Amino acid sequence: MILGTLTSLGASVLALLVPQVLRALVNGPLLGAGSRAAVVGAAAVVLLLGVLEAFLVWCRRALVAMPGTGAENDMRRALFGHLLDQPLAFHDRWSGGQLLSRSMSDLNVVRRWLIFALVMLVVSVTTVVVGLGLMFWTAWQLALVYLVGAVPVLVLGFSFRERYKVVARRARDQQGDLAGRVEESVHGIRVLKAFGRGEDALEDFVRQADELRGTEIEKARTLSRVSLALGAIPELALAVSLVLGVWLASQGQVSVGALVAFFATAAVVNGPVERIGALLAMTLDAKAATDRFVEVMDTPSTVVDPPHPVPLPAPGPRGSRVELRGVRFWHPGSPQAPVLDGVDLVLEPGTTTALVGLTGSGKTTLLQLVPRLADVSGGQVLLDGVDVRDLTRADVRAAVSVAFEDPVLFSASVRENVLLGLPDEPAGPDAAERERILAQALDVASAGFVARLPEGVQTRVGEEGLSLSGGQRQRLALARAVAARPRVLVLDDPLSALDVTTEAAVTARLREVLRGTTTLVVAHRTSTVALADRVAVLEDGCITGVGTHRELLATHPHYRFVLTAMRDEPVLPDEGDEPDEHDEHGGPDEHGGPGAHGEVRP
Repeated sequence: MILGTLTSLGASVLALLVPQVLRALVNGPLLGAGSRAAVVGAAAVVLLLGVLEAFLVWCRRALVAMPGTGAENDMRRALFGHLLDQPLAFHDRWSGGQLLSRSMSDLNVVRRWLIFALVMLVVSVTTVVVGLGLMFWTAWQLALVYLVGAVPVLVLGFSFRERYKVVARRARDQQGDLAGRVEESVHGIRVLKAFGRGEDALEDFVRQADELRGTEIEKARTLSRVSLALGAIPELALAVSLVLGVWLASQGQVSVGALVAFFATAAVVNGPVERIGALLAMTLDAKAATDRFVEVMDTPSTVVDPPHPVPLPAPGPRGSRVELRGVRFWHPGSPQAPVLDGVDLVLEPGTTTALVGLTGSGKTTLLQLVPRLADVSGGQVLLDGVDVRDLTRADVRAAVSVAFEDPVLFSASVRENVLLGLPDEPAGPDAAERERILAQALDVASAGFVARLPEGVQTRVGEEGLSLSGGQRQRLALARAVAARPRVLVLDDPLSALDVTTEAAVTARLREVLRGTTTLVVAHRTSTVALADRVAVLEDGCITGVGTHRELLATHPHYRFVLTAMRDEPVLPDEGDEPDEHDEHGGPDEHGGPGAHGEVRP
């Protein structure tokens, strides 16, 4: 950047030398008894200066391109890394369109300012200062007139800055909002089409686009007014100088060569003066873009690694033990009561615990605390006796695998999506072992449909997996969680989109492969309870009961009430009990499950 600026300054100095050559040419060979050789020599000097100026301009562009794009790349990588480091609460507050706009278009603006506007600002200011010095040396009377014209230019520049910076920031924010509108509409295209709301979405988009266009027009008008002044005032000053200069030349106070040199120098200086408005506008745009970048980067992460992390302890012979002690959680800045208020729960090694509660009771929030997707507001979450906040996030998430109810797949192949949680070679398993894990995970999740895809496991799924059905996405997300081979598996109702037959097959296979894996599964329907060794009831932010399905059904009224609110009516018996012929059809079973009308009998 420094070399690029220096070469650009050199080009500017060469441009300012040309008028001095013209001055010598006019006062010497043209007005005096000069020879043709002197004129040719002066012309050759002018040509040489022009060629050198062009070469230095090329050097400037070649030199600044690398650091400018490098700075943009570094900022973009830093921003994306910072976004990945933020907890879920951060992404709940920020729209994807705003983050996309800041990581792409804003940083493009910063790059263009670095490689052009910054250099040209330095060069323009230097050219004006040096040029004014030469103008004073050539004809100080005329330079004074030109300098008087600079006063209103400075006043206009400051007033322009105050007006333009407000509009520039508004335009950048509106671009982010517009990008967010596009993102939401593309992701929700099925809903828009299903409800026939495409025209409404288009109207909202057009309204926001028109607002952005209006802001951009306001920017252009503001810039055009100052550009008009920056172009007209110096030209007016030159017109006055020309009249005065001719009179001074007629009085013999200024030579003709000096007059020619003065106006040639003024022509060089006028270019930077007229560009000042555009350069200042680019600077203010870059400032708005940088402010938006820094606004994100200055947001601290609330979930960080400890300064002195504890090594991840080895699991016990039966697996890992998870314990929640007096866990409390509330959303930052929320005036509402805590979502979780004193949760005590122990997940014994190698067991499966179902978490049951009404909608909004905090089940999903509790699940996010185990892999440190969020940190507790009070209490502790212990993994094999160690507070998860004393471990690195990488260690915690290597030990805990998650499958969400609303699965997210990436624009990659089925294999890449399923094996996402495995470390790459050489730290991870070799190619043959990865294929075995892939096959087992797909089998456990009853994802046989993969074999019928056009390219099998190499088939690329669309953005967020929307090219697949809801049940297929859930099965691939479950396969991904299983393939990670975790110590602790956290499942947020991972079978909600499956039919009863597929769910039964997946449940049976999960019971086989989960031996030695401590599992916490949110149950939104009674059939999911069959996966669990124990059931925990979450009520009003607290665990109010823990036991087997049979025990809670007999002793816990709220548990019975929750079962009646679940989506499927039959209550599956505990493992080892055989359902009677009525259970298959949703009728009353001999263990007191809800009957065809949702009735619960202890």
